[in-house]
Amino acid sequence: MSAIPGFRGAAAGGQHGFTLLEVLASLAIFGLIAAAGVTVMAHAADSQGVLRERMDRLGEFQRARALLRADLSQAAVRLVRGADGGSTRHAFVGNRPGEAGPLFAFVRRGLDNPDGLPRASLEYVEYRIVDGRLERSARASVDAAVPPSARVLIDGVGDARVAYLTGDHWNDGWPGGATELPAAIELTMELDAIGQVRQRFLLPGTGR
Repeated sequence: MSAIPGFRGAAAGGQHGFTLLEVLASLAIFGLIAAAGVTVMAHAADSQGVLRERMDRLGEFQRARALLRADLSQAAVRLVRGADGGSTRHAFVGNRPGEAGPLFAFVRRGLDNPDGLPRASLEYVEYRIVDGRLERSARASVDAAVPPSARVLIDGVGDARVAYLTGDHWNDGWPGGATELPAAIELTMELDAIGQVRQRFLLPGTGR
């Protein structure tokens, strides 16, 4: 029986080579290990991608939350004038999701003025849910009739609910008033890749 080229059988000196069966078995085992390694690496890469996407999503949410808190904590009792020059009836507008108009709208204090321009430190802001996005618009000219441009804070909003604290009770609508602000707002949103989040924001007191 002829020897397999490249391999040696038993030799007089006691040295042994590999048989073809042993080589094939080794290659099969190596192939299984390599395939398992590739699978593990692919799973790790996918997990890193999912984790990175989730962290980006959480960062987006945290930025939106910080802006909401900053706006609402500086809400002011200030009526604004419409296009016809007439004043609005409510210092704070609070609607239910799906109703016409903004989700809530109000005037806030503390507008940055790094250049020291001769203008008030007030800013009119609106929050809306539009096509699954939470949007914010703002204008420094409180009584201007030009609609402010919107900025998307977070998308993938599947559902949203707002409750307003009046006295000791949470209500799903705000009755309004020329000299009244809600004591607090609860905003609940169903967000893609995060789930349901419920946030509560305190508003400054109005002496009531």
